[in-house]
Amino acid sequence: MAAPLKEVLLVGYGGVGAIYSLILKRSGLARVTVAARSNYALANSEGMHFKSQKYGEITGWKPDRLVSSVAAAADQTYSYVFLTTKCIPDIIKTPALVAPLLSAPYADEHRQPVYVLMQNGINVEKDLYDAVKALGKGEPRIDRVTLGIYRPHDFTTTTNTPAEQAILDDIAAMLSAGGSTVDVVPEIQRKKFAKNFWNVGFSSFATLTGYTVPALFRPPPREGEVYARPGGQAGEQGQSAPYVFPKTADKISEYAIEGLRGVLRELVDVGRALGFPDSDDGLPSSLVDSTIENTRKVQSAPHMAHIPSMLLDAQKGYPIEVEAIVGEVVRMARERGVQVPRVELLYALLLVKQNQILREQAEKSGRS
Repeated sequence: MAAPLKEVLLVGYGGVGAIYSLILKRSGLARVTVAARSNYALANSEGMHFKSQKYGEITGWKPDRLVSSVAAAADQTYSYVFLTTKCIPDIIKTPALVAPLLSAPYADEHRQPVYVLMQNGINVEKDLYDAVKALGKGEPRIDRVTLGIYRPHDFTTTTNTPAEQAILDDIAAMLSAGGSTVDVVPEIQRKKFAKNFWNVGFSSFATLTGYTVPALFRPPPREGEVYARPGGQAGEQGQSAPYVFPKTADKISEYAIEGLRGVLRELVDVGRALGFPDSDDGLPSSLVDSTIENTRKVQSAPHMAHIPSMLLDAQKGYPIEVEAIVGEVVRMARERGVQVPRVELLYALLLVKQNQILREQAEKSGRS
């Protein structure tokens, strides 16, 4: 006899939310409700269109149930709530996104689900954990993909309890059956911290300079070399002009890349203060050089067109994830007396960027 379907609520129907709603539905193990806020009308009328090498081309796809808000979804008990929104606590904290599930009458009539957070950054779980804990209904259950249990103030426990492992295995079974690759780990914080290395260093660089990461690694043209000048600017299509070789081009490696190396070393210092050992299953010191060299190999490709998500948000005039990615590292370092001047400088400059994005948003809103 088949097990009953798990009731799953997914909040946030952008790219990440759409693909995971598809994965969960394809598993055959879940009944999926999606709370699509800003794009509900379009998603309801046309469905989602997927074009993927892994999942194929699908047009007009819809989950089992599509609603316009979390409040509209707060009419039943859920086993799991997947959060696929960006974590921007300086704009809106995660508990506010799911407030109808954390307040009466829902919180009085339904047990709390396991919250699965699929968001970038460090300590993105904290606000939600505290809000669920305040309900007084037991230990909050919050997971991530890579899957692991969130344990506040504990970065050294490396064994899941049987109850924790059962939760992780249940979520992993749904995602794996739907076609996703899942890694279940006994301690998630060090995995998140290591993943955040790249974002703190390279996403910050890209967002602050306005250039993608290949700008760090692609050698400039040789002196006297010509380049094709785009039509409609200084010449006709295909016309060439000499490249003015910057006398400081060789300083990029000496200063920019070495500066980023210093940023990553500061992150290792914070990791050590958190108790992450210098080992493959902890936070290896070699991660500094491997992060830079692996990035160099990937980003030096001639036609690399990847745009870090933080830069892409900035280009579109959307708020950036500065607090979750960089601000939390600064706060964790200060709490533990670790000096991180380079990371603090990135944070300070990104705060200015965020401030201007929000100001421009407000001005546009006032004109509309």
